[in-house]
Amino acid sequence: LKPPRVEDTPCPTLLGAMKVATLAAALLSAAASPRLARAAEASPVGKAIQLISDLQSKILKEGESAQKVYEEHAEWCEDRARDLGHEIKTAEAEIETLKAKIASEVAGSAALQDKADDLAGNIATDESDLKAATEIREMEAKAFQAEDAELVDTISMLQRAIGILEREMNKGGAAMLQVKNAQSLAQALGAMVEASVLSSADAGRLTALVQSSQSADDAADGSDVGAPAAAVYEGQSGDIIQTLQGLLDKAEAQLDDARKKETANKHSFEMLKQSLQDEIRFANKDLAEAKKGLATSGQAKATAEGDLTVTSKQLAADKTSKADLHTSCMTVAENFEAETKSRGEELKALAAAKKAIAEETGGAESIAYSLSQVSFFQDAAAARSKLSSSTDLANFEAVRLVRDLARKEGSPELVQLAHRLAGAARAEASAGEGDPFAKVKGLISDMIERLESEAAADASKKAYCDKELAETNEKKADKAAEITKLTTKIDQNEARSASLKGEVAELQDALAKLSAAQASMNQIRNEEHTNYESSKADMEQGLAGVKLALKILNEYYSKDAAHAAAKGAGASIIGLLEVVESDFSKELAELEASEEAAAAAFDQETKENSIEKTTKTKDVEYKTQEAAYLDKEAAELSTDRSGVQAEQDAVLEYLSKMEKECTEVAETYASRKARFEAEIAGLKEALEVLESETALLQRRAKRHHAAGSQRGFLAAASA
Repeated sequence: LKPPRVEDTPCPTLLGAMKVATLAAALLSAAASPRLARAAEASPVGKAIQLISDLQSKILKEGESAQKVYEEHAEWCEDRARDLGHEIKTAEAEIETLKAKIASEVAGSAALQDKADDLAGNIATDESDLKAATEIREMEAKAFQAEDAELVDTISMLQRAIGILEREMNKGGAAMLQVKNAQSLAQALGAMVEASVLSSADAGRLTALVQSSQSADDAADGSDVGAPAAAVYEGQSGDIIQTLQGLLDKAEAQLDDARKKETANKHSFEMLKQSLQDEIRFANKDLAEAKKGLATSGQAKATAEGDLTVTSKQLAADKTSKADLHTSCMTVAENFEAETKSRGEELKALAAAKKAIAEETGGAESIAYSLSQVSFFQDAAAARSKLSSSTDLANFEAVRLVRDLARKEGSPELVQLAHRLAGAARAEASAGEGDPFAKVKGLISDMIERLESEAAADASKKAYCDKELAETNEKKADKAAEITKLTTKIDQNEARSASLKGEVAELQDALAKLSAAQASMNQIRNEEHTNYESSKADMEQGLAGVKLALKILNEYYSKDAAHAAAKGAGASIIGLLEVVESDFSKELAELEASEEAAAAAFDQETKENSIEKTTKTKDVEYKTQEAAYLDKEAAELSTDRSGVQAEQDAVLEYLSKMEKECTEVAETYASRKARFEAEIAGLKEALEVLESETALLQRRAKRHHAAGSQRGFLAAASA
């Protein structure tokens, strides 16, 4: 039978209360027989011992569970502390590396700046020297052009004068007779001018040339400077020709010396110019490299300083986290130690109580809970049901709600609460003082608070898990991005290094080919020069022979008039030899010109090859250095990537642990939350039942008190 709820009775009057009390007595009487049957099986003393044993088991299980949770938390603290220690150590090492790199970049920048200043000064000096050398060279070239023009005119004039004298001597005539009879060169030249054989200007120049030549010879011999000796100008045409021929040879020698000197000066200037231009070009290239190095060093220094700032902040944050972790873990350890000590003391007290009950209550239990006491329980139960039946029904309804809720949710805590509520209801019914539902409501309120506290703790654990998982996943993404960045940089360095090494190999091959080509040019040039020397010797020998033959024939035909008959044939031979002499002279001049052109071209090509060799050698040096630097940087980046990979492995390991702890559970947070809410709602419903019954009893008590007061007043009035 289900006892009716007080709220369902209409107009709760005194008669209704008596009916309810009668119904409660009937229910309790009907239940008396089963209770008596169970009394034989388990007395309250045995039940108390059983409850103590159950509580001991529960405390031990709670201790085991707390020990497991503490061990997991301690392991987490150790792992987290180890990870933070590794991060701190890595950050400190990275800070030292960055500081060293910054110092290195500062020193490198200072060295590069000094180098750039020196190069700028050298470039300015070389440019000034080149400008001065160019001005001097221009002055030398102008002087040579004037001297060359003058000597060419002189040679041409002497050649014409000699040719005219030789031709006129061969013809004979009055003019030649005057020349032969002349006592000096001036008289001979004057006779030639009068005969219109020679212009007055040429005669004046020849006279001046002879006098200057004689003055130079006298100065060289140390003799007195004065008029030329009369013996020099003997009245013989041959002597005049010889004098002019000597002047011609001197003029040609001067022209040859002047041209050789001009060639040497030009060559020296070209060598100096090429050397200065090479120095300027290489200095400009080195200056550009130094400026580029300064920019690169400045950028590297700025990057390192930025990384140092970030790493220093991260190090400070890691140290703070480690200190906070230490404080938190020590607090948990202290709390666990206190809880363990408290559980031990509680178990000790329960064991002592259990021992005292077992040893001291044996006789009393047999007397108090024997079968002869059944009638007393029946009477007491009937009396209590008659006195407070509505209270018992309200308590029964609250206990029933809690028991149904425990069975529905499968909660052992709610089952235990239902038993405790039933005991508290019986105790309050026996006491009959104050609020009959106070203890029951207190137990329900305590259970509600406990469930709400557990729900809040569970929500805190979920927030902690969400926070740790989010931070760990963020670190995982950061480490993956850093590894990708390092891998990209390593690949770029390796690709650039391979490209540079390929370029170095090509440059070395080009240098080998250039050396081979230069060796071949040297061999060809040596052969050309050898052929030139041989041909020049032959031409000079042939020219000397022709000149000797002309001299012999001219002297022969000019000395003796007896050979006048053969004069025409001799003139033909002399004319032919003059043509041969002209051809030989022209060929010799062409040989010399060809040799000079070939030598100049060889020198120019050699200079260009030298410049190209120097440039490519420098390129090989620079590219080799850059490739070595890239290889070294790639190795350092690989080491950094290995360190980051190790950090990522630690993060992944910690992430796996957190995922296992936070997600791989039998019951989800949502289901636990729903269970907590259902249990709290059920307990609140039971509490509302008791609250409504308490209010009803309070109203009845007030009405009963008012009725008693009215009856007393009426009795007094009637008296």
